[in-house]
Amino acid sequence: MADLHGLHLDDQVAAELPDWAETVAHLRTRRPVVEVLRAARAAGRPVVQPRCGVGGHQQMLDLLRALEPAGPGVLSVTIDSHTRLRHFDTAAETLARDPGDLNGYPLVAHGWQRGRELADAVGVPLEVRHGSPDGRELFAVALAAGLTSYEGGGIGYNLPYSKNVPLGHSLRAWQQVDALCGVLAEAGVVIDRELFGTLTAVLVPPSVSLAVTVLEAVAAAREGVRCLSIAYPQGGETHQDVAALRAVRTLAARYLDPAVEVYPVLHEFMGVFPRTRSYAELLILHGGLLARLGGAAKVINKTHQEAYGIPEAEANADGIRGAALGAGELLDFVRIDEDRVAEEQHWIEREVAELVDPVLAEGELIPAIEAAFAAGRLDIPFSASIHAHAQVVPRRDRSGAIRYADAGALPFSTAVLRRHAALLSEPPGTPERSPFEAATADIRYFLDHEDRFHTRTPHYTRSENSQRF
Repeated sequence: MADLHGLHLDDQVAAELPDWAETVAHLRTRRPVVEVLRAARAAGRPVVQPRCGVGGHQQMLDLLRALEPAGPGVLSVTIDSHTRLRHFDTAAETLARDPGDLNGYPLVAHGWQRGRELADAVGVPLEVRHGSPDGRELFAVALAAGLTSYEGGGIGYNLPYSKNVPLGHSLRAWQQVDALCGVLAEAGVVIDRELFGTLTAVLVPPSVSLAVTVLEAVAAAREGVRCLSIAYPQGGETHQDVAALRAVRTLAARYLDPAVEVYPVLHEFMGVFPRTRSYAELLILHGGLLARLGGAAKVINKTHQEAYGIPEAEANADGIRGAALGAGELLDFVRIDEDRVAEEQHWIEREVAELVDPVLAEGELIPAIEAAFAAGRLDIPFSASIHAHAQVVPRRDRSGAIRYADAGALPFSTAVLRRHAALLSEPPGTPERSPFEAATADIRYFLDHEDRFHTRTPHYTRSENSQRF
């Protein structure tokens, strides 16, 4: 394999890259994503970023240009599944046969020159979003293209997506990515490394999400990364979500060097999305408001077509505007129960400490993370990976907050476990539900709200009533 300042690359991919000095010089000419995040923090309002990626180059250019007028702070280049799995030849073959068969933009197959055309096509910077347990080649091409933000990490981009990729492999691959970010930082080029706290996106307890991103953040910072975006997925209960977002800065102060810039990011609700446009748009607006209340620097928006598949460009633009409206001045009058938020934040931070501190207390971080997942002391609910126990059973309490019905082998204190048990206790006379019935109701949380909201409004599928979109 070729070596790019410690980044081990496939020889064929490496041979097509430009000279490293030219890459660094080009990166210096770009407006980096970190500048957008700094401005958002200074303004006290999050910027909005959509997910977007299609196979064809011209179609991708058209999509970016169609979304820019909606006012995003950052635009995405969402990568196709073949490239995510390093099947670059398959991605290239599919691209040549029919770009419409790809579920994202195959950046490696298109090449860094076309990547620069994407970056030049719009006035806002681009981020690469993918889902690769090993994204080294993709990262090298993204750098050559002039892209200054790269999502992913060795845990969050492995266990939710892959069935059998050893944690040690993904963690060491991302260690090389982070180390190259350190090389660039010393050269004056700051790459934003966003960590995907959303995980499996279904009923993820806040402390599980934050514990994973804290460990990935510590690993990245040790390699020299100087800008970290720590993402958290909207769970559904406002006080708990605001507390989790605010905890990002507290945890960063506790576990990271002050020289590392840290920006909280909110992923709008990633679970089963409402089917009606009116309720879906209400949830999108609520996500923007939540991001502002929680002090996020960025919010990743959803669309009113989310329940039906990949959104059309117009729907995505509407989603950007809806999230921005929720984060805007119009809703500045909204206040929440700060005492309740503070209590949630206290317990979230305590739970994260009980998960993270034993791992950090061991000698080498990567073997310690591997050992913790192997023993179930770290775990992710609903993970399909054989490298996670997936024994954690989350459940919503009566307020909608996500609690631990079964913490598996997570090393929580008695006080933490008692609190979750108490919050999940039902009043006398409450009808008993089977675990399957309870899980189904919790997953359908916003659908049930929608049903009550639209009691007399029939639901339509996308094909049944396209004018609704």
